[in-house]
Amino acid sequence: MRGAVILAFASLLLAACEPSPMNQKAPLEYPQTEQIPVADVYFDTEVIDPYRWLEDDTSTATTAWVDAQNAVTFDYLDALPRKREFSERLSRLLDYERESAPFDEGEYTYFQRNSGLQNQAVIYRLNAAGEESVFIDPNTFSEDGTTSIAALSFSPSGSLAAYQKSEGGADWRSVEVIDTETLEVVDQIDDVKFSGLAWQGETGFYYSRYDSPEGNELTAKTDHHRLYFHVLGTAQSSDQVVFGDGANEKYRYVSGSVTEDQQFLAIYASNTTSGNRLFVKDLTAPGSKLVTVAADENADVGVVFSKDGSLFAETNRSAPNGRLVKFSLDAPEQWQDVIPESDHVLNVSAAGGQFFAEYMVDVISQVKQFSVDGELVREIALPGPGDAAGFSGKASDTTVYYTFDSYSTPSTLLKLDISSGSSSIYRVSKAPFDSDAYVSKQIFYASKDGTQVPMIITHRADLAADKPHPTILYGYGGFNISLTPSFSSAMAAWLEAGGVYAVPNLRGGGEYGKVWHDAGTQTNKQNVFDDFIAAAEYLIASGITDSAHLAVRGGSNGGLLVGAVMTQRPDLMAVALPAVGVLDMLRYHTFTAGAGWAYDYGTAEQSKEMFEYLLGYSPVHNVRAGTAYPATLVTTSDHDDRVVPAHSFKFAAQLQAKQSGAAPVLIRIEKDAGHGAGTPTEKIVDQYADSFAFALANMGR
Repeated sequence: MRGAVILAFASLLLAACEPSPMNQKAPLEYPQTEQIPVADVYFDTEVIDPYRWLEDDTSTATTAWVDAQNAVTFDYLDALPRKREFSERLSRLLDYERESAPFDEGEYTYFQRNSGLQNQAVIYRLNAAGEESVFIDPNTFSEDGTTSIAALSFSPSGSLAAYQKSEGGADWRSVEVIDTETLEVVDQIDDVKFSGLAWQGETGFYYSRYDSPEGNELTAKTDHHRLYFHVLGTAQSSDQVVFGDGANEKYRYVSGSVTEDQQFLAIYASNTTSGNRLFVKDLTAPGSKLVTVAADENADVGVVFSKDGSLFAETNRSAPNGRLVKFSLDAPEQWQDVIPESDHVLNVSAAGGQFFAEYMVDVISQVKQFSVDGELVREIALPGPGDAAGFSGKASDTTVYYTFDSYSTPSTLLKLDISSGSSSIYRVSKAPFDSDAYVSKQIFYASKDGTQVPMIITHRADLAADKPHPTILYGYGGFNISLTPSFSSAMAAWLEAGGVYAVPNLRGGGEYGKVWHDAGTQTNKQNVFDDFIAAAEYLIASGITDSAHLAVRGGSNGGLLVGAVMTQRPDLMAVALPAVGVLDMLRYHTFTAGAGWAYDYGTAEQSKEMFEYLLGYSPVHNVRAGTAYPATLVTTSDHDDRVVPAHSFKFAAQLQAKQSGAAPVLIRIEKDAGHGAGTPTEKIVDQYADSFAFALANMGR
């Protein structure tokens, strides 16, 4: 489960006459959701699941339920007084040209550009004469813009390129290979999932796939990943299994990468999203075998660079904050520190034969440049406090690009001269957003157990301090993922409307290394919820907002966060916005690749203690009759094959059946969309406009 969208509502939109919240109206009439109880026994406890039938998301009954729910939801959302204003504002804030950093492949320089409201960014290239042309335009792949591309990878000569195509946002993808001169598709393979594309010479590439699942591929369990090599021009059925077919080679996640010098194949194998085994093969030695570099999954390790037969890898083994090590295949167990562990979390990239070490210092970027021998060259001067990302390139590069942004500063693309360390602005953001009119400050607050948790709060500089303001509290808290300060045009629309945006760095994330991550996993998961609750209490106690003007929002694991907190403390917020959430904690591991999340969550079969712990906070199982829940807009997508929509279906059904208050409980099910990646701009605008208008309406604004 390591990267969101922005005009000025006049202050009168949020100012006002005393609110008359929509949640004070008569309760909505929801579609009837039939209860067909299914009993499961975990150890000595029976658990009844009345909405199991909604897990069959392609059945006629479920389809009818989805259509009926959407009809009620969109009738409600389309009538919201602020929806059109937010939609227009979001469209204008997104309507500016955006370009990625350029990169060289073969005879061309490539980059991505979105002219503004294009559903998908277009890949362009420049020839030696500087003439620009379209290389790939994903907007031509489907009429509604729901087909996207990812994982673009060029052969060493740059004469061939492979890319993945996703339809409707699904993780299952096809791969097309294009001749970069003629732009003709010369090869294709199918049924690829959770895969990179790693070329070995010009003859073919490595990729990963599961067996085609029995039943619906959007929900069926996938737990045996294999690495294949595809030879161009041959049938996919003849592709060689490189790893994952041996007696002891069954893993849930397998991937391969080839070092830039084409000397080594690195294979990563794991059964959860934390920790991996590492195997390396010398591709230049005929008949060479895989060498085991990391024999267990107790830590993360990933190859960053290779030179003169040595490999450099980043790892948190014996270093919770990370370190860069060097080793050879002659002695793969002898790791030599190149950049040792420090007090701050490390992320390493390579370019120009140098290493760039990005440290998170209380979530703020600090970047240092090191030689290949680990000597500190310099600290890179950044424009200010914020998030710097990039610093990746080829060994022959003399310059490297990076982006810099914050919650209140649109992303600027900078160009760094590797030899001198001097940065220059390559492209200033054209976002129509006045950063000087906003403030973004970091505070630390105490969680329930006294742990100090950082939070960044962003709002208009002229916001009145004598009254509570509509506030979105956003969180994630899981899977070692760090929420660093980044600009979002969507959230800028909220800020310009006079709203406050607060992002705490909860335990379970990676902001303070593996120790911080583990403090929010399995039987420590309640720490994450406590951190989020304490963040809300801080915002209320400080007078920034109050319960009547607070919305909590999160997606995926963050959707679980919102679901757990709103069922534990329904009094704390006015609005809950759980998106594509993991909400049935007893059954999450039975769908697609969900079992791989067990490092963070544990499973109901793991032990009686773990079952009882999961049952104690699982949102689907903790909706109580007679409780007044906040206004809730559950959002999911029909092609989400990562966190299947059944989680959201069952949670919404429980809330609608047991809500005792008048606040609405709605579910918005996006058609032809997945977990989030590749979502067309048009859908992004609609989704945010609906969420923001829903939040304001139920705050009485």
